[in-house]
Amino acid sequence: MNLKIALVQTDSLVGNIAANFNLIIETVVALDVDLIVFPELMLAGYPPEDLLFRRDFIIEANNVLFDLANIAPNIGIVLGFPEFDGEKLYNSAVVLSEGSVLAVYRKQKLPNYSVFDEIRYFTAGEKPCVFEFKGQFIGLNICEDVWHFDTVQTTKDAGAEILLTLNASPFHSGKAQQRETLIAKHAKAAQLPIVYVNAIGGQDELVFDGASFVMNADGEIVFRAEEFIEQISVVEFENGQPLKNVPLLIPSEGRKVTSIYKALVRGTKDYVRKNGFKGAILGLSGGIDSALVLAIAVDALGAENVEAVSLPSKYTLGMSNDDAKTQAEIMGVKYHSIPIEPAVNAFTTMLAATFENTPADTTEENIQARCRGVVLMAMSNKQGKLLLTTGNKSEMSVGYATLYGDMCGGFAPIKDVPKLLVYELARYRNSLSPVIPERVLTRPPSAELSPNQCDSDSLPPYEILDPILARYVEQDQSMDEIIAAGFSPEDVKRVISLVDRSEYKRRQSAIGIRISERAFGRDRRYPVTSGYRGTQRSLEC
Repeated sequence: MNLKIALVQTDSLVGNIAANFNLIIETVVALDVDLIVFPELMLAGYPPEDLLFRRDFIIEANNVLFDLANIAPNIGIVLGFPEFDGEKLYNSAVVLSEGSVLAVYRKQKLPNYSVFDEIRYFTAGEKPCVFEFKGQFIGLNICEDVWHFDTVQTTKDAGAEILLTLNASPFHSGKAQQRETLIAKHAKAAQLPIVYVNAIGGQDELVFDGASFVMNADGEIVFRAEEFIEQISVVEFENGQPLKNVPLLIPSEGRKVTSIYKALVRGTKDYVRKNGFKGAILGLSGGIDSALVLAIAVDALGAENVEAVSLPSKYTLGMSNDDAKTQAEIMGVKYHSIPIEPAVNAFTTMLAATFENTPADTTEENIQARCRGVVLMAMSNKQGKLLLTTGNKSEMSVGYATLYGDMCGGFAPIKDVPKLLVYELARYRNSLSPVIPERVLTRPPSAELSPNQCDSDSLPPYEILDPILARYVEQDQSMDEIIAAGFSPEDVKRVISLVDRSEYKRRQSAIGIRISERAFGRDRRYPVTSGYRGTQRSLEC
C-alpha cells in the first residue's frame, strides 16, 4: 500500500483566520497527493496568546472547518485549530476527508515553560488518536507530545503504523538538532515512523525555522526540509515505511552562525511585512552593531526598502562617518548624514541655567543619544518605515544604552545576540559578500559620546563580560557559582549589579528576535522592583 503525504511547511498569520483559510485552500487544490499535513494551530497562527480569550475568534476558527471539509473530498487534510467544545478549549488537530471530520486529536502535553504558557489557555487532552486512511493506521501528536516518549508509545499501542506530528516549534540555536536527536530516539524505541511538520516565519520575538523531517522506524532521517523557507514536500510511504525518494538536505545546525543569521533575516522580514510597514530605517554609526543590522535589514527587505542615517556629533570620528557611508554605498541603500550638533546645542542652552555649577556626566552623553532618537523617530513617522534599534544582548543586559535615545525603535533584530556573536555574524555575512568594511570589524567598539571613549572604559572586556552574562542571564547561576568558574569577584559583582539595576530599561525596550534558549522578554521575566541581591556570602565578595 502506497501513501503520498505532503508536508506543508508554511507561515500562517496569527489572528487572520481568513488569510490562513485561503492559504490552506490554495495549497490543497494545487496538490495531487493522498494526505496533506499542516502545522500546529494553522488556522489561528501560533502563538495566538490572549486572542484565545475572544469568543468570536474561537467561533470563527471552528466554523471554518465545515467549509474546509468540502474543498478536496478525495484528499485527507490534517491541520491544527483551537477546538471549543462549548465549555473547554483544546489545542487540537483535525483530519478532514470526504466532506466530513474523520478524527480529532487534543494535545495532551501542554508546555508551560520558556516561551510557552499553553496551560493559560488550553485544557489537556487525555486520549491517543489513531485513524484509518487508505489502508494505513495513522496516529496524531501535536508538538510537545512527541517530546515525551509515553505519548508516542501510547499512540503506537493504540494501533498507529505512522505518526504525524503537527508543530509550531520556535527556533533557538541548536534547536533543530535537539528535535531530531530526541525524536529519533523515540521513533526507534517505539518502532514507529514519524512525520514532523513544523511552521516557519517570524511572530513578534519568536521565529520558526521549519526544518521539517521524516524518520523511519529506526530513527533514521529520510527527508529534511530547508530552514526558514516555506516549502511543500511530498514523501511516499510504502507499506507503512517512508521511501528515500526525495533529496536529503544537509542540516546547517552544525553551522550555528548560518542558522542564526537566517533566523535574524527571517524574523526581521516577517515583522516588517506582517505589521504593514513600508520598509525599515536605522541609525548607521560606523560601528559593528548597526553595520550588522543594516546587512540583516537589506537581506530581509531589499536595499530599496531600507534607509540608513548617519547622525554624527562632535565626538564622532572621521573614520566612523567614512565607514558608515561606505557600507551604505556597498549595500545600495538610501543614505543620509544629519549632524546632531545644532540640536545638542539647543538643549544644552535650554538647560544651562538648570545645570549651572554641576559637572558634566552621562547626562550630556544621553542628550546626544536622545537627539538622535528624535531625528530617527521623525523620519520613521514621516515615511511609514519601521525604526530598527541596533542594541545587542550584552548592552541590553547591563543597561549600556540610553532610554529614548539609541533604544528608540520598534524592533531590535540583534537584541538577543551577545557582542562576541555580533562579530561572528558580521564575519559570516562578509563571507557571503563583503559588505561591512574591515575596519568596522577590527576597531575597538565605542559609543562616541565623549572624547576618546571606548566600551571598555565602562564595561569589562567582552571576552569576560559575555561569558559572565551567559551564566547569570541564561543559566541563572549565582554569584558564587560564576566566581567558582574562574571569574574575578570584582567583575562578577559589578556585572550582576548592572544587570539587576537595568531591568526597568529592558521593560521599555523594543522586542527582538529570540535566538537563544533564554532571551529577555517571554523567557526571562524578572521583577523591576526587587530587593533580592543574592546570598550574604556573595555580597561580601
